[in-house]
Amino acid sequence: MKKILLIMVLSITTFTGWSQDEPGTKMDPKAQERIKAARIAFITERLGLTPEEAERFWPIYREFSMKRDELRNQFNQVRQNPDPKKPQEQNEKELVELGLQIKQQELDLEKEYSKRILTAIPAQKLMALRSAEDDFRRLLIQQIQQRQLQEQKRRQVQEQNEQRLRQRNN
Repeated sequence: MKKILLIMVLSITTFTGWSQDEPGTKMDPKAQERIKAARIAFITERLGLTPEEAERFWPIYREFSMKRDELRNQFNQVRQNPDPKKPQEQNEKELVELGLQIKQQELDLEKEYSKRILTAIPAQKLMALRSAEDDFRRLLIQQIQQRQLQEQKRRQVQEQNEQRLRQRNN
């Protein structure tokens, strides 16, 4: 099972359409779906969810994740689009305040959903959830960085070959 999970994560990061070179680019929807599937497999494996637990847990967790993402997107929208009529310092102060409000809302959301998740899985598995989320995020970032490094090396080799070809032609 662990080998299948690792292969799945590796294949996801190999085929992602995520470009880190250009800021503001969006991830390919198919890549997003593959990452979601890998996250589900990783967390299910890590928590040792039984089929019954998984059936009860995942709808609650998806709802929680969606609401948490909405909060984070709200902050990112304000951060990326400051009010041009206000001085930068005022925008930054408001952003700090908004960040704190959103953190509080995330905490309240986590409290609310923890109670609901506890109806689906035991407390021990809930305690392991955050660690599993963090481990998956680290693994995904590591795979993306490795992919970027490979792409960078490939470009360097390609540029060196083009230089050699130009030198031969001169």
